[in-house]
This record gives sequence, structure tokens and C-alpha cells, in this order.
Amino acid sequence: MSTSTLASFLLPEGYARPALVAVAREASLVTEAGRYALRSVDDRRTRRSTPYTGRGPVRAPDPVLLVPGFLAGDTSLAFMAKALRGQGYRTYRSMIRANIGCTLNAAAQLEARLESIAIRRGTRVQIVGHSLGGMLARGIAVRRPDLVSGIITMGSPMLAPGAHHRALTAGVDVLVRLSRAGVPGLMSEECVGGSCARQSFDESRSAVPHDVAFTAIYSKRDGIVDWRACVDPAAHAIEVRASHVGMAVDPRVIDHVVGSLRRQAQPVSVEVDRGITA
Repeated sequence: MSTSTLASFLLPEGYARPALVAVAREASLVTEAGRYALRSVDDRRTRRSTPYTGRGPVRAPDPVLLVPGFLAGDTSLAFMAKALRGQGYRTYRSMIRANIGCTLNAAAQLEARLESIAIRRGTRVQIVGHSLGGMLARGIAVRRPDLVSGIITMGSPMLAPGAHHRALTAGVDVLVRLSRAGVPGLMSEECVGGSCARQSFDESRSAVPHDVAFTAIYSKRDGIVDWRACVDPAAHAIEVRASHVGMAVDPRVIDHVVGSLRRQAQPVSVEVDRGITA
């Protein structure tokens, strides 16, 4: 994607793309995944030493929908989902195999998914979104507060979606070129520089309803996006020490997600307004 293809409003003044060498910080993913493995071993040991009747966690009231980032699918959040289930949460996949399509289409798909979960469980849903997934979560929370009780974003550059590493831009470029060639289901020029991009960006900047809790997790070690773009003034901000990709697996980040889910929990059944659509 050329500079002219990416809409200028996606990179407002005051934000910047990470330096080319910043992506080297993402190598800490190996360490972060190692921490997850060690935590899993410790958890298994604890369960084995706990009487059977006391092993099951207390069931959390809110269901949780996990939304992956750009170029990723539900499998990228599988470790986090397992950890949340171990804490008593019912987790649900977004059903996104690869987050590479039109953001408005993805938002509509997620909205339908949320509605089905809310109807099934009789309560609103909390959303945990990584990177682009967090931006989608924020937009849906603005449109459908009847479905969403809280959102948690991780490394989501809501204030400046264009403040990402040039390596990520290269990935977008490939998708746009393939879309031009007629491959369906991919981001098009409208998604990065047209009305689609404008609508998605405006929704990510709109006021979050007062009864929707909002936590934004960010890291100054993020090698993919400008961390400043992830600190939404409307959110309860939490700083972590993790790479951008590693936020999905680092147990220290997962602990913050669990704490935020508990803080944001609203064990109240609601009536879903099915008359509002994306």
C-alpha cells in the first residue's frame, strides 16, 4: 500500500509509525511464550495437589468473546482462552479464521455472533480484542451497548490506526493488490483510504456508552504500533511489559485481563434489542 493509499486521517498529528528496528522487540515473544508454558506447568501441579471437589473454578457471570488482531485468527488467542476458562469464564471464538477482510464486514459478523451469545446466555458479553480486534470491539460497543457490558483492548491503536510498523503496511499492501485482482473477502482500497476506513475510524473515536466498561492495555515495548495510540482517554489504562504479539500469551498480561474482567463484571440479565443492526 503506498503512502497515498492510506488515508491521512488514520495517522493524526502527534502519532508516528514505530522505527524500522522496533520490530526487533517482538523477539521477546519467545520469552513470553515460555512464561506461559511455565505457568501452565505450575497450574497442573496445583490442580493435582488439590482435592477433586475443590478443583473447579467459580463460574464467572459474563461470557467473553475473544477477537484476534490483523492477519490473525482465533487460534492466536487459544492460549488466552484456555487460561480464562481456567478462571471460570465461558469463552467464545469470534469465528474469524484470518482477520484480513473489510473491517465493516468483520464488525457485522461479530455483532451477529454477540447477539447469538447474549440470547443464549441471557446477559451482555465482555469482549477481549487484540490489536485490530480491540478496535472492532470498541466500534461494536458504541453501536450495540445492549450486547456489550465491557471491552478490553490489547495493543489496539484506536487513536491512530495508521501508526503501525511499515512491515504491517506491506501486509496491507498485499491484501489490497489481491483485492484489486478480484480475490474476494480481502481488504480493499475503501477499507484503508475510503468511506469504509472513515466509518471504522469514526466509530473507534466515538464516546463509549457510560454503562460499558473499558480497559485499554498497552506496552511501551510494542514494536508494531505506537503505544500512545492505544491509550484511549475514555479507558482505564494498564501498562504492561510485553511485545505486541506477546500480549496474547504472556501470563502477566492475561492476569491483567482476568482482573479487568472481574472488575467490569455486571451479573445482570438484559433484554437484547434485536431491531438494531450494523
